[in-house]
Amino acid sequence: MNDQQLDRYARHIILKEIGGAGQQRLLESHVVLVGAGGIGAPAIQYLAAAGVGRLTLIDDDVVALSNLQRQVLFATDDIGQPKVEAAEVAVALLNPDVRVVPRQLRLTADNAADLLAGADVVVDGSDNFATRLAVADAGRGLRIPLISAAVGQFDGQLAVFRGWEADKPCYRCLVGHDPDQPDISCADQGVLGALTGMLGSLAAIEAIRAIVPFGADPAGTLLLVDALNFRFRTIALPKDPGCGCRA
Repeated sequence: MNDQQLDRYARHIILKEIGGAGQQRLLESHVVLVGAGGIGAPAIQYLAAAGVGRLTLIDDDVVALSNLQRQVLFATDDIGQPKVEAAEVAVALLNPDVRVVPRQLRLTADNAADLLAGADVVVDGSDNFATRLAVADAGRGLRIPLISAAVGQFDGQLAVFRGWEADKPCYRCLVGHDPDQPDISCADQGVLGALTGMLGSLAAIEAIRAIVPFGADPAGTLLLVDALNFRFRTIALPKDPGCGCRA
């Protein structure tokens, strides 16, 4: 690292759990973010600030006025711009050490493996069930840790999945195998804007932890956030004996 980088990342470097070697690993790492919306936007900000060297952003949407209540990576002037392109500009202003690869398309079961290949970690903040299943299946097949976060109204959840490991669940162990589960969007139900920031920030923490391990391993647990009643819970998430990830 050069002198500017030593100064920029000084607060990471003095953490014994990260240090100079850990910061160097972040600079050399590659994180794929599926969705640059409520969860993805704050995760992008914090991962870029942390010095993650390469961020691949996958989203086919454009910035809308209604996004700005919670997607604080974007500004009013970004309305109508592809989210991945607006995010690329914002990251360039924040940290020149980070290279953004914008992919303005929808991830599907057909292209997921190609889009995720080579990543160290995948953060999924997508807003539909079909995409989440495609991300989870491809990530498990490629043995890439999956950070999955979701929000609705005043509730949020976060989990880390490494389903290829004998004692760790996969995403399907949590949600099952029904591909036709209904999608419930924040446009239909509403969402507390700051809650998406909280879950996106937590997702960024877990992506960093997956690259530079520190503290307890969160895989096999599910974090539940109840912002309406000021309550956090962590529950055990066992491997489903009937799930195909045992194969």
